[in-house]
Amino acid sequence: MDLLRHLRYFRAVAEELHFGRAAERLGMAQPPLSRSVRSLEEELGARLFDRTSRGVRLTAAGEVLLAESEELLARAERTRTLVTRAHRGEYGVLRIGVPPELPGRVLARVLTRFAAEAPDVQVEPRELGTAEQARLLADRELDAGLLQHPVELTGLVSEPVTELPLGVVVPRGSPLAGTEPLSLAALAGSPLVLFPRPAAPGLYDATLGACRAQGYHPPRVLHAGSPETVLALVIAGRGAALAHAAVAQKEPRVLWRPLAAGGPVWPVSFVRHATAPHPAAGRLAPAATAALRAETGECAPRDPGAPGPNGTPRPWDIVYPLTEGGV
Repeated sequence: MDLLRHLRYFRAVAEELHFGRAAERLGMAQPPLSRSVRSLEEELGARLFDRTSRGVRLTAAGEVLLAESEELLARAERTRTLVTRAHRGEYGVLRIGVPPELPGRVLARVLTRFAAEAPDVQVEPRELGTAEQARLLADRELDAGLLQHPVELTGLVSEPVTELPLGVVVPRGSPLAGTEPLSLAALAGSPLVLFPRPAAPGLYDATLGACRAQGYHPPRVLHAGSPETVLALVIAGRGAALAHAAVAQKEPRVLWRPLAAGGPVWPVSFVRHATAPHPAAGRLAPAATAALRAETGECAPRDPGAPGPNGTPRPWDIVYPLTEGGV
């Protein structure tokens, strides 16, 4: 029994209190409308209308059904609308993976950009390495992910790759501190802080290969899975880190120096399954890629000696004074 259809027919009769006018309003003949009302009465086991020579009026049971059916039909219509919007990728929860070392401000820009395009889609980010993201994407347990290349993409669809420029994060008082591009060879003898290899084996090996090719052979590699851990190791003097500029921008005790031309970059792209569980995955990728590239363009190295607004010294230049020969 199509209960919702019968309820809509019932409400038309209840509001018109006339089968002929109700049928005309519904754009149908009167006999099938009468049959629909009788079927509903049989289903509910109650008479809904008193039919007399003077007209039609609701019974007590009909009055109750009229009141209750309004909310039921409204909820059914809302459900239909939400299902349709979810099918179009305009509603629901979108599960995305992001590497743990992705700076918070970069992720915030991506989420803000996408929210402007799909305000009713709730993005649920999960911090996962590239290898784990690729596995979950293949199993359709993630809708989209930000993967670091090189990575196997069989069965997956990738947006164009964005190359995140790398720099070196060092303590503020380090002899390596400065603002000019730095060659990897200048890090000779210094341990390297890098993400764990299992997170993105292809990129890990490519990064170390690029370091060695440019004359930097780290005596030791320390692993850090988050920007906070990267900064903690650098501040503690345990080593220099290769990272995106945004990692260092809000920590006054470290400095970020861009790498000289020819230095390694970290290629990343938003990836989804060819038949992603959530339709919005196809809309997230281009919007998020645009946000990622905008963020990359804005993350210029900070001049540690540059004054703040109106020529006033910046707070960290007072708490952490510049040193001669360094910064």
